[in-house]
Amino acid sequence: MEDKEKLMGCCGLYCGDCFIYKGEIADLARDLRKVLRSERFEKVAEAISKNHFFKVLEKYEDCYEVLGGLVKFRCKKACVNGGGNPYCQIRICCTKKGLKGCWECDEIDTCKHHDEFMQSFHKNAMRNNIKKIKKKGLKEFLSGKREW
Repeated sequence: MEDKEKLMGCCGLYCGDCFIYKGEIADLARDLRKVLRSERFEKVAEAISKNHFFKVLEKYEDCYEVLGGLVKFRCKKACVNGGGNPYCQIRICCTKKGLKGCWECDEIDTCKHHDEFMQSFHKNAMRNNIKKIKKKGLKEFLSGKREW
């Protein structure tokens, strides 16, 4: 359970559930780029993009560049160990207050730091997780179903 606790984000998200932490997308993008390079697919794309059916391959270089960005889509450390966004206001706030996470804070319902993330793809997951942690405790939360 201690290892799981090290993957708990200050914000209420569990880093172990995160596709960025798991690295699967980064690995797949890296592997695909490797295959594309070994097959010299840029030449294939250039040649067949003249065919109307494969016209979209005119943008192959853009695709390859995006794959390169996805290779970097990796976080090797959990939030509490210095991973993720170094400017995360939630982590900075918890650190200043000496808290493991927002679930230890009495100001969660009025917290301005969560507003930024509420606009992202996480929606209400953080606040829902924090409420579960406050109600059941961190150990029980980590052994149950979490929102992402």
